[in-house]
Amino acid sequence: MAKPQPYPPPSLEQSFVSHLIELRDRLLRVVLSIGLIFVALFPFAKEIYHFVAEPLLKHLPAGASMIATEVASPFLTPFKLTLMVAIFAAMPIILYQIWAFVAPGLYKHERRLIYPLLISSVLLFYSGAAFAYYVVFPVAFAFLTGMAPEGVAIMTDIRQYLDFVLGMFFAFGIAFEVPVATVLIVWSGLVSVEKLRASRRYVIVGAFFVAAVLTPPDVLSQIMLAIPMCLLFELGLLASRFYTKPAQPDPTEPEGGDDSPSPAPSSAPEPEEQPYYEHENQPHGEYEPMTVDEMDAELDRIEAEEAQEAAQEAAQETASRKTQDDDKPGV
Repeated sequence: MAKPQPYPPPSLEQSFVSHLIELRDRLLRVVLSIGLIFVALFPFAKEIYHFVAEPLLKHLPAGASMIATEVASPFLTPFKLTLMVAIFAAMPIILYQIWAFVAPGLYKHERRLIYPLLISSVLLFYSGAAFAYYVVFPVAFAFLTGMAPEGVAIMTDIRQYLDFVLGMFFAFGIAFEVPVATVLIVWSGLVSVEKLRASRRYVIVGAFFVAAVLTPPDVLSQIMLAIPMCLLFELGLLASRFYTKPAQPDPTEPEGGDDSPSPAPSSAPEPEEQPYYEHENQPHGEYEPMTVDEMDAELDRIEAEEAQEAAQEAAQETASRKTQDDDKPGV
């Protein structure tokens, strides 16, 4: 019995060391891009910090200003802000390097899915940060400064203000990724669009809870984050319809309806689907990869066949030796 042929190796198979070399090169490109943007922006570090602090400065009382409580804060705080802005601006480059490193191991239909998700993720992250700066900060700082008791001078430390602002930027940027998360959940098959639509009330409650945790302690800021999250969830439901896998027909049911005769059962086993790998010398196409359970079952089948062949060979060898002993004279 012929042994089953091993599956073809993945296209452009590389050793572990070559993968590490490629990862190192892409990390160097990311660091170099961030460094170049940082060097270009550092001469404008003071202007950048003033731009970020403007929502608070507009609502400070007359004669009040921000302070620096540490000796190195006037230098380190703009330096840190400029570095974060450089990372923020280099986000498309960072995501592209991640995409270029992962893409060779993906199937064609997976690449078509992830590429628009990467672009939408960047745009939504930028939109969330812009929404926090232009909409939430004016309302939040007006509320916080207006609630100061009489006789209390408002003097915010520049380092603490920067930490607060950066946290808000990243919180709103991640919160605006709700449509991408919804699409990925539906595409992975964890939850269907119908179940998400039926759980809308729980999503709304969760959105207001997340908004209460991320935003300052005022109702307007919470509402201004919760409502966009709910709207983005609805947008994710609409986009998920285009990424839902079509339901596979039941092979046990006849195609012509209840009145059509059912096909006669076949005794021959159906060939199992093997994973597809795109090679340079093979035509490209779309094939569903084998799941982990299917691969384990296939390996168990191969091992069982090998064990059966070994047992048959051992039985044949034993029978041959017995025949030779019986043919010897005097036995």
